[in-house]
Amino acid sequence: MELGLVGLGRMGQIVAQRVIDDGHDVVAFDIDDDAVAEMADAGATPADSIADVADQLGEEKRIWLMVPAGDAVDAALDELEPHVDADDVIVDGGNSNFHDSTRRADETEAAYLDCGTSGGPAGAELGFSLMVGGPEWAYDELTPVFDAVATGPDGHDRMGPAGSGHYVKMVHNGVEYALMQAYGEGFELLHEGRYDLDMEAVARTWNNGAVIRSWLLELCEEAFREEGNDLGDVADHVSGGSTGTWTVQESLEQEVPLPLIYQALTERFNSRATGDGEGRFSRRLANRLRYGFGRHEIERQ
Repeated sequence: MELGLVGLGRMGQIVAQRVIDDGHDVVAFDIDDDAVAEMADAGATPADSIADVADQLGEEKRIWLMVPAGDAVDAALDELEPHVDADDVIVDGGNSNFHDSTRRADETEAAYLDCGTSGGPAGAELGFSLMVGGPEWAYDELTPVFDAVATGPDGHDRMGPAGSGHYVKMVHNGVEYALMQAYGEGFELLHEGRYDLDMEAVARTWNNGAVIRSWLLELCEEAFREEGNDLGDVADHVSGGSTGTWTVQESLEQEVPLPLIYQALTERFNSRATGDGEGRFSRRLANRLRYGFGRHEIERQ
């Protein structure tokens, strides 16, 4: 296949590289000329604008947007509008609000696929988990690309109509918040409790056969190995929160109680409001875990 890719940040570069490595052609653009040049060296065809991406593609255009959620997506769609029609497909692989995705699907002449993307920088080697919403024919058309970008055929699926992909990703992130909070609280009790424990050894042991083993727990092990048993100067400051907020807002509208996710979200907000020095060990671990899976900046004391 031939894929146009707009947005060559950390995740966009991984998408482009995996598609190229799978034998497909990529026409790539980013506002950063160096990023375009880097992908050209990796085998992509460079473009100097969003319009140029569309112009270089064939009659049936397949375009993947990997730009920040919000205004940047709408701006890219505005630039693409004169160059696409109903036979074309546009994928939004960012962390867009599902309400925006349903609106964009209605407003865009091309078939619009909202694609929740999970896996972080580790996806460069392993592939991503892709949650896709939109027309079934468009999903089927992009299946070779999804196979390349995901962990394989089992790493992606069509969730339902427009908006459903980003809806599922939103809830995924809410679950992620609660899991991080649970691990954080458990390790906080171990750290402050009655035994002098090696946190890295605990995490490693749990990850080998225990019921609660997971990638997040592997990242806990990494955090203690690299930061030390008491997490060194990692601060009690947990950034992020937009997708968790959307999840809680949706729970209120649907009258579905989400006490664990809500509490995890409020812990994040509280970490940014207290300014009480070293703070809670659980939130310091959550801060470090965000670096582990997403390479988000670590706030330090």
